[in-house]
Amino acid sequence: MHKVYELYKLFYGYAKYFSKKDRYTLGQRCENLILDILELIFLALTANPNEKLNILKRISAKLNVLRIFIRLLKDIKVFDLKTYIIIQKEINDIGVMLGYWIKRLTKKEPKSSF
Repeated sequence: MHKVYELYKLFYGYAKYFSKKDRYTLGQRCENLILDILELIFLALTANPNEKLNILKRISAKLNVLRIFIRLLKDIKVFDLKTYIIIQKEINDIGVMLGYWIKRLTKKEPKSSF
């Protein structure tokens, strides 16, 4: 949760330099995705074990969409390469932690006897 919180602060710091057009299109979408991820992580932390894996999969999907949007911001020259690398590193770190969490939960699930 802390890494996503820090990612939002980092992105917010860069977003204030976006042009008006970029701030209210991709910039807003990225901010909303980060906030959605933060909210879903909180929900996953408090969810019962049966719901937790589904929430984590939703987080993973949103994180992948965020990766694409950040790459798009670089490709349309809103972000320079240095900024892109900094933000993508944070996103990748979150992805690694999320992947570990998902792996841990899937190992705990009972095997079907079919």
